[in-house]
Amino acid sequence: MTGWVYMMASKRNGTLYIGVTNDLGRRAYEHRTGLYPGFTRRYAVKQLVWYETYETMPAAIQREKRMKKWPRAWKLEAIESFNPDWDDLYDTLGWSYK
Repeated sequence: MTGWVYMMASKRNGTLYIGVTNDLGRRAYEHRTGLYPGFTRRYAVKQLVWYETYETMPAAIQREKRMKKWPRAWKLEAIESFNPDWDDLYDTLGWSYK
């Protein structure tokens, strides 16, 4: 099963959240709409700004765990190199959960 590691942000250089999922479009939609209580809803972390795809969920989970230990500067660098304008990438996914 394919897995994704992703980062959400409240705004450019704002609050960051790293997560893992087997359905990136669905999970990004849940964050965007504040569907579930928790960190991302509390801090308005709604923009999908970075992601990577993995062939298996265990590989994605391993990467997520490593990235959560990264210094903030490394996370910002990953976003800047992947998405320098900090665009919300949700609309580029081609999924529609509305």
